[in-house]
Amino acid sequence: MKKHPLELWGNLVASKKGRWLSLLFWILLVAVVSFSWPQINSIDNVSSENLKDTEMSKQAAKIVEEQFPDDSGTPLLLVWHREEGLTQKDLEKVQALYKELDENPVNAQSLVPPLHKTPPQALLESVSENGSTLVTPVFFEKGANTEAFEKGLDDITKLVKDDVSLEGKYDGNDELNLRYTGPVAISVDATGLFASADVKLMIATVLLVLVLLILIYRSPLLAIIPIIAVGLAYGVISPALGFMADHGWIDKDAQAVSIMTVLLFGAGTDYCLFLISKYREILLEVEDKGKAMAQAVKESGGAILMSALTVVAGLATLALANYGTFERFAVPFSFGVLIMGLTALLVLPALLVIIGRAAFWPFVPRTVEMEEARAKKRNKPFKQHRPQHKFSQKIGNLVTSKPMTIIIVTVILLGALAAFAPKIKFTFDILSSFPEDMTSREGYTLVEKNFSPGELAPVQIIVDTDGKDIDLQKDLEKLNFAASVDEKRVGEKDEAIQLYQLDFKDNPYAAESLDNIPKIKDKAIALLEDAGVSDAKDRVWIGGETASQYDEMKVIEDDEKIIMPVIIALIALLLLVYLHSITATLYLIATVILSYFSALGLGWIVLHYGMGIDAIQGSIPLYTFVFSVALGVDYNIFMVSEVWQRRKHKNLKTAVSEGVKYTGSVITSAGLILAGTFAVLATLPIQVLVQFGIITAIGVLLDTFIVRPLLVPALTMKFGRAAFWPGKLWKKKVDE
Repeated sequence: MKKHPLELWGNLVASKKGRWLSLLFWILLVAVVSFSWPQINSIDNVSSENLKDTEMSKQAAKIVEEQFPDDSGTPLLLVWHREEGLTQKDLEKVQALYKELDENPVNAQSLVPPLHKTPPQALLESVSENGSTLVTPVFFEKGANTEAFEKGLDDITKLVKDDVSLEGKYDGNDELNLRYTGPVAISVDATGLFASADVKLMIATVLLVLVLLILIYRSPLLAIIPIIAVGLAYGVISPALGFMADHGWIDKDAQAVSIMTVLLFGAGTDYCLFLISKYREILLEVEDKGKAMAQAVKESGGAILMSALTVVAGLATLALANYGTFERFAVPFSFGVLIMGLTALLVLPALLVIIGRAAFWPFVPRTVEMEEARAKKRNKPFKQHRPQHKFSQKIGNLVTSKPMTIIIVTVILLGALAAFAPKIKFTFDILSSFPEDMTSREGYTLVEKNFSPGELAPVQIIVDTDGKDIDLQKDLEKLNFAASVDEKRVGEKDEAIQLYQLDFKDNPYAAESLDNIPKIKDKAIALLEDAGVSDAKDRVWIGGETASQYDEMKVIEDDEKIIMPVIIALIALLLLVYLHSITATLYLIATVILSYFSALGLGWIVLHYGMGIDAIQGSIPLYTFVFSVALGVDYNIFMVSEVWQRRKHKNLKTAVSEGVKYTGSVITSAGLILAGTFAVLATLPIQVLVQFGIITAIGVLLDTFIVRPLLVPALTMKFGRAAFWPGKLWKKKVDE
C-alpha cells in the first residue's frame, strides 16, 4: 500500500539518521545566515510614506515645494511653558539657547530663526494670550533620518537641562517647562517607543508562553521545546528579513517586527502543540518513538500545513494594499509564519524524537505493555495513565445532542456583540497612540490648550486661478470651522497658483476636522467656478497634515474593500481544496466573519466603556480582520480535520463528538497561549498596539471557546451528510 506523503516525511525526519540531520541542518542554516546577513532589528527603520504620490495631499505637497519653496527643513517645535506666566528671565533663556544654536549648530540642524536678535517686546507678542506658553522652531535637514534627529534633540537637551524642567507635571510646578513636539519630536518618540517595545515584548512573550505551557502540561521540558522551536525559526527569519531590507527588497518597519514577534510565538507554539498533542496520543499505542512520530506527522501534519498556508495566504494579501504600513507588513508576517510552519514539521519532530518520552516527564505516555513491564520491575500494581478528556467529552456530547439549541444561543450571543461594531469611532492621529506623558504629546497638548489648536497643523489650500485675478481669503474665512485664513501667497514660478493657509478652530487631528477636508475643497471649487475658472475641479488641492490623514482614511477604506474579499476568497479556496466540501467551506467562513465582528464589538466595549478610549486607530479593523480570519480558520481546520478523519470509519455523531473531545484540550491550550501573546501587546505604551492586541486576543478567545467547540460542530451535526458535499464523505449515510 502506497504510503501517505506526510507519513514518508515523518519517517524521514524521525529516523535515527534523519532526526539528527534535520536538527543539524537547521542549526547550521541559522549559524550561516546569522553570520552572513544582518538581523532585521539592526537595520534602520525606514520612514516610508504611507500614501502614494497620486493622493491629493501628496500632490499638494509637491506643488508647495515647487511654487513656494522653503529650504528651512523639518521643524522641531520647542514649547516653553510656565503655569504662572513666562517671565523676562524665561525669555532671556530662550534667546540664550538660540544664540548658542546659531553659533554652534547641533547635529543635523539646518536653520534657526534669529530669536536672540529679536527685541523682547517682539518675542512677547508670540506668547499665548494668557502669557504662559511660547512656541519656537528649530529646523533640521530635510532627509535626515531619525537617528540624526535624536542626536540633535539630545544636544539641545544638554544645553537647556539646567535651566528648564523637561519631564514631570508641567501644570503643578513653578518652573520653566520645556516640551518638544512637531515632526522631528514625533518621529523620535515613535521610533523610541518601538525600539524599547521590541525587547520588552520578546521577554514578556517568552515568559508568558513558558508559564502557560508549564501550567498546561506540567512538564518543564515540554514547555521549553516549543520555545526552542520558535527560537530556531526566528534564527532564520530575522537575518532573512534583514537581508531583504538591506537589499531594498522590503522596508523595515519597527511596528511590523514587533507584531511579527508576537505572531511567531503565538502561532508557532500552536503548531507545536498540535503535533505534540497527537504525538503523545500515539505514544500510548505505539512503543517505537520514531514510528509514533511518523504517524503523528501523518495525522496532524496536514492540519498544521493547511493552517500555516491559510495564515500565510491571509497575511500576504496585505501586499495588495495601497496604504504603506499595510504593504510593509505583508512580507514579515507571511514569511515568518511560513518558516515557522516548516520548522514545526522539520525541526520539532526531530527534537521530540531525540528527547523521546522524557520530554513529557513527569507524566510520561507509555503503551499498556510498557506500563505493565515497568510496574512489574518496580513491584507495583499496574495502572495505565491515559488522558480522560472529560470536559471536552461533555462538550462533544452536548453539541451532538442539541445542535440547534447551541446554534441559536451562540449566534444570538455573537450577534449581540457584533451589534456594537458599527458604533466604533476611529482616529487617524498618530499622537493619540503615544503615552500622555510623552514629550511630543505633552507639547501638542500645551499648544492646543494655549493657542488655537489648528495653528499646529494648518490646512494648505492651493488653487490654480487660470490667470484670473481673484482672492479667496475672505470667502474661506466664512467657513464655520475656520479660526483664521492667511493672506494669499502667489507661486514663484506660476502666478496663477495661489496658496491659502487655514487654521481650524478645533483639533486638526479630530475626526470632525478630517470630515471638513472635502467641504473645504468643494468650497474652493465653487468659488473658482463663480469666478469663471474652467475645469475648477482639477484646479484645487488640499494639503497639510489633516488632509494627509483624510487621504489615509480614504485609502484604508479602499484597501478594506479589496483585501477583505480577497482574503475570504483565498482561504475559502484553500478550505475547499483541503476539505472537498463546499458546504463546510461556506459555514466555516461565515463563522469566522461573525467571530470577527463580535471581536470588534466586544473590543469596543472593553476599550471604550471599560478603558475610556474615545476612538480606536483607523487601521485596526483591517489588521484584526486579517489576523482574526486567518487565525480563526486555523483552529477550525484542526478540529474539522479530526472530524473528517474519524468520519471515514465512524458515524457522524461519533465523529463530531470525538473530534471535539480529542482536539478540545489542545485547541483550548493553543487558544489561551495565542490570546495571551497578543494580550501582551496591551502592556506596551503604544495605543495602536494596545488596541490591536486586545481586539485580536478577544477574537482568538471567541474562536477558542465559542466558535470552535460549539458553533462549528453544531453546524456540522445540523447539516449532516450535506456538511461533506460534494466530497466522498457526502455519499456515506449519516448513521454509517
